Amino acid sequence: MYVCITINTETMTRDFTAYLLEWKNSMNRKPLIVRGARQVGKTYTIEDFAGNHYKNFIKINFEETPEMKALFKTNNIAEIIQTLELTYGVSLSGDNSLLFLDEVQACPEAITSLRYFHEKATYLHVIAAGSLLDHLLNKLSYSMPVGRVEFAYMYPMSFTEFLIALGHAELANYITEYTFPNPINTVLHERLLKWVRLYYFIGGMPEAVSVYVQTKSLREVEKVHESIIKSLEFDFAKYGTRKQQELLVKTLRYIPKGTGQKLKYIKIDPAERSDTLKEVLHLLVKSRIVHLIKSSSASKPPLEYGVNEKMIKPLFLDIGLANHLLKLRLLDPDQLITANEGGMAEQYTGQQLLTFSPYYIDKQLYYWSREKRNSEAEVDYLLETSNTVLPVEVKSGKSGTLKSLHVYMTEKNRQTAVRINAGLPSEVRIETAVYVEKQLKSVKYRLISIPFYLLNEKVVSGLIPK
Repeated sequence: MYVCITINTETMTRDFTAYLLEWKNSMNRKPLIVRGARQVGKTYTIEDFAGNHYKNFIKINFEETPEMKALFKTNNIAEIIQTLELTYGVSLSGDNSLLFLDEVQACPEAITSLRYFHEKATYLHVIAAGSLLDHLLNKLSYSMPVGRVEFAYMYPMSFTEFLIALGHAELANYITEYTFPNPINTVLHERLLKWVRLYYFIGGMPEAVSVYVQTKSLREVEKVHESIIKSLEFDFAKYGTRKQQELLVKTLRYIPKGTGQKLKYIKIDPAERSDTLKEVLHLLVKSRIVHLIKSSSASKPPLEYGVNEKMIKPLFLDIGLANHLLKLRLLDPDQLITANEGGMAEQYTGQQLLTFSPYYIDKQLYYWSREKRNSEAEVDYLLETSNTVLPVEVKSGKSGTLKSLHVYMTEKNRQTAVRINAGLPSEVRIETAVYVEKQLKSVKYRLISIPFYLLNEKVVSGLIPK
């Protein structure tokens, strides 16, 4: 079950394209494998990039043309190139030619062949992409072209890409060029918050955005969401046992409910063993439908050093799909106040953070949690920089308690924290006292608050203490 995506090429621009151009011009370029969940826009983005930056272009979709698999059973690169040129009537000579191997998971031999393209046809630019690649790459560990390929990662559209697609490039430019603490007009602020609210329910899946651009119908968006969910579930038949496939559907439909909460397997299915559900969850992670946010106690980078593998929070692929699974009808997003506002705010924040560069790194998100009797505390996200850790607290409205953040700032001796909320940009000096280990301790730190729509890489980088 696959759906056709019709996209307005004038507005559906992706920031990932800039990385592809960087790859094209690199002196150390290797065949590129683009990884990402189904329908996040890999194929369209690569085809659009090829049309704008290459003279010669051949695309092979191994699901649409399975007969092409036989060509890659040999590692004779010269023969493969010659056959492709004769078959498609396109020259692949020179340094201005791109070969795109799409749905490459259907042809493992094509992935293995990337090593030989790198060694014997360095002039030819080669990109491979597909869904469920992580499942295949694990199986191919013995024959992976290690050191001969590079990877890049794609996610659903960011909020700024969403604005551009809807024809509001001027707003997208405004929020990416914003410098804290410049004031923002309240009329503009409220307008941008409405667009964020719409993004909550449409999300960043390119087809859902495209359908809304074309029809302005939220009902049509619902149809797209349902189709995408069904196609994801259809993929479950390609891996795992029958029992695992049933649990995959159950876990998929639970994750949006558990966003922002520590994952407890008993909430997915109290009748199943946690080890069984853990295996199912990691199948969803390999499919890039779910991203796991890890708890870290590290005071300094790297945050991975202080990870507690037993304390994780799930993040769904896309906020629009998540709300669709929660059965929220898109009648009037501005008036729809839900019981999951906090979860949506955390989903939005995590989803935006994943779109930050660099695209060649498979990103990991972290949070901080302390689970002690009568003294539980949690900070929603920790951002790792070159020499420090920046705590990020997320509030769905314009205000909210900061007790957990006070505890963290005291324990870790941090000087700056960021709050993402619905208020105008602001900066305050926090001076208070908080109980830590039954002792009342004073805490002083700088709290920077920015609205949801300013959560982009350029603005956030400007908030990090130098």
